[in-house]
Amino acid sequence: MSQSDMHHAGHARRLSQVCTPRVGLAQVGWGLPRLDLWMDRVWSARDRLMASPRFRHWAAAFPLTRPIARRRSRDLFDLCAGFVYSQVLLACVRLRLFEILAERSMTAHELARRLGMADEPAERLLRAAVSLRLLARRGDDRFGLGPLGAALVGNPGLTAMIEHHAMLYDDLRDPVALLRGECRRTGLSDYWPYAGAERPADLTGTQVAAYSTLMAASQPLIAEEVLAAYPLDRHRCLMDVGGGDGAFLSAAASRFPKLRVVLFDLPAVTQRAMERFRADGLDLRASAVGGDFLSDPLPSGADIVSLVRVLHDHDDEEALTILRAVRQALGPDGTLMIAEPMAEATGAEPVGDAYFGFYLLAMGRGHARTAREITALLRRAGFGGVRRHATAMPLLTGVITARPAD
Repeated sequence: MSQSDMHHAGHARRLSQVCTPRVGLAQVGWGLPRLDLWMDRVWSARDRLMASPRFRHWAAAFPLTRPIARRRSRDLFDLCAGFVYSQVLLACVRLRLFEILAERSMTAHELARRLGMADEPAERLLRAAVSLRLLARRGDDRFGLGPLGAALVGNPGLTAMIEHHAMLYDDLRDPVALLRGECRRTGLSDYWPYAGAERPADLTGTQVAAYSTLMAASQPLIAEEVLAAYPLDRHRCLMDVGGGDGAFLSAAASRFPKLRVVLFDLPAVTQRAMERFRADGLDLRASAVGGDFLSDPLPSGADIVSLVRVLHDHDDEEALTILRAVRQALGPDGTLMIAEPMAEATGAEPVGDAYFGFYLLAMGRGHARTAREITALLRRAGFGGVRRHATAMPLLTGVITARPAD
């Protein structure tokens, strides 16, 4: 073959490579569209059908599709009415209705007197609470706890969060303005002062008191899930970074008597933690170090470091800073444990992307991440051996562990 023939043959091969579609797993057959594009056309056709008033009317009348149509109508209405439902719950919490009915069932008239209101509005509240399974009827005119109301009795973490949401709802009055960045200050950004502080380490005890109390109230639920998913009996020293007033460490030290614990958080927060440790009798096994994990080195010596509801408060670059600081503090055989609600968690999808997505938007920084996104950050920060650990309630938290890469 001449040099000219070889040149033309090579050109033909390159042209063929460019013009001929590569057939892979995402394609079906010669020249057919990619599978994902084909499926997109199928779903688009379905969407056009579902959007048709004529089809919706038919589906609501046809016996086989009627249950589906009704269920979807109910789901859509629940989205519209969700704020009203939440306010019914808030009213019950503020009136201590669940604690009252934990004593015994009562008539509507008795409850009206206990709640300090007339019979008619009391009846309105009670009927609303029954419809939401917060209460249940006990005969014609008696009311007791429903399955959801009973779960709130003796649960200060949940009731504290319900009260706290009044601030979130106020920040979400105009969600479009929030998404466009037109809300310069929000109630949540003020409530979590470290989110916008230039020097978080300078915050005072008064400034950190409100959010520290809220986190402590909800921490027992999280600690129970985390410690069941990843037992700490194989470790000797746990450092909790951003651990607030030490509620998680107290729970860990109580469950594992040989475990030493170290807390790292802002100086004003560590003072509260030491008070908790003394009250819990952990003086000999617990210590607290003050600093800013975005700018200060972390103490060394722990063989496991935990980040409990910390990463999702920060954008990617800050999250990487935290992870790299942990990598520096851990020895080669150390373990990092991340515990927080995760996006796309099976059975709890709206919690990550909808609830925490907008909560953190109102707060001013951070976002819920999928396990895959957290894994990518871990690898960028120098970690490997990433493992997910199943939790009983993924709605509350997921758990991921990793080890320093070689």
